[in-house]
Amino acid sequence: MGQFPRDRLSLVLDLKELSIETSIERALSPALDSNCVQETGPICITDMLVLVQDSTHWLQIEPLTSTVQGVTMFRHRTPKGSYECTVSGLRWLCERDVILKYHFRNWDPYSHLLKDMQYTQGGPLLDITMELGELEEVHLPHFVCLGTNPSLRNEMKILHVEEHGVSLEEVHEVTRFHAKILHPKFSAISVILSYVFSWNVDVHCDVVLYMAVKKETVISRLYLLLRNSSQKEAVQEREKNQMSQGYSEFLLPSPNRSLKLNSWFAFKNPHSTSIYPEKIQLLPADTTPSCCQMILGNTGVDIEMELIGEDERTVWKSVVSKDVYSNDSHPISLTLPGIPAEEFLKKHRAILIQGVKNTMPIADDLSSKSMIGDEEYSRIKAETTEQDRMRELLRSVLPKGPEVTGACLKALIEHEYHLVKHLSGSR
Repeated sequence: MGQFPRDRLSLVLDLKELSIETSIERALSPALDSNCVQETGPICITDMLVLVQDSTHWLQIEPLTSTVQGVTMFRHRTPKGSYECTVSGLRWLCERDVILKYHFRNWDPYSHLLKDMQYTQGGPLLDITMELGELEEVHLPHFVCLGTNPSLRNEMKILHVEEHGVSLEEVHEVTRFHAKILHPKFSAISVILSYVFSWNVDVHCDVVLYMAVKKETVISRLYLLLRNSSQKEAVQEREKNQMSQGYSEFLLPSPNRSLKLNSWFAFKNPHSTSIYPEKIQLLPADTTPSCCQMILGNTGVDIEMELIGEDERTVWKSVVSKDVYSNDSHPISLTLPGIPAEEFLKKHRAILIQGVKNTMPIADDLSSKSMIGDEEYSRIKAETTEQDRMRELLRSVLPKGPEVTGACLKALIEHEYHLVKHLSGSR
């Protein structure tokens, strides 16, 4: 059997144990219902059969980011408490100060070995290192729908990979979106964490739309992603160049039911000039998601979208209002009555750092008005991720008073209209 790099750790599911028919029978058993309650998040219809309670209060925190040899690294330093990373969904509980860092890994080098072992993935592949302290618990994000296979808890395993072989460990508990491991021992080199599932398993999904208005034409691309997977990062990397050319990212409402992995769905819009390809496939986590490109020749209509399964049933619907994307409602007209710019920037700082995709045009506007100096501009430009650029921009702007923070907010409205509009409605 082939070997992983030494000291890796993964969460896997034994495909030999899976039986969908047995799972459905167990799901309907009253005895099972007494063990299953709900975790937070939108309810999936099939999850209503099997819901596992996670009563811990998780404090969502934003990671510090850096780039090492082209790889984005995420780092957290936390005191005693229970935390959830806003980027990956990774959760941990610690009794004292800890420092952990991680990054997303590509499944490609390991996919063939997993198949040979009759395992497959079911969540993101994370490479984790503990720099300080130990964790009492770690909760690994997954995208498997428990409702169609309630016996998954018995079939999920932790895969320890060392220099001379692999070993399996039982999972302590599985909830709707996480699996809990007690007293994990992470290597100082790295730890790989993942889930595994069968070919036709039901999974939780997210839908992301990238859209731009070019003259009187709306151009958009729709992606169907596995929730809690590294696919979102893969898509953002693919769309990075387009974001600098006027495209905006929309995280649309998720389907209210799980979808079958590897299934095809027809993408429909009654006003579209063209949709290509006409169908989109829900692909495994080790694959960059496919997309459907849609063109509308009319910017004066709401964008009505739906996905239709192979059984001709609608599995997802959403609408993007013309007021959101139309040039007629572009940022300049957006006002934030009663909210000083400095207060707005401070209140939404964490979301702005994660959400802004066009930091340099904002910095350009501020530099052209002498609101930030050459040295400050150079520091912003020198950062290698959008999050770090936005963090450095806010660090430069916030201490300078209402004139500069007002100019910054105006530039944000111009270049990140949809994000600012969303935040202004959530104040």
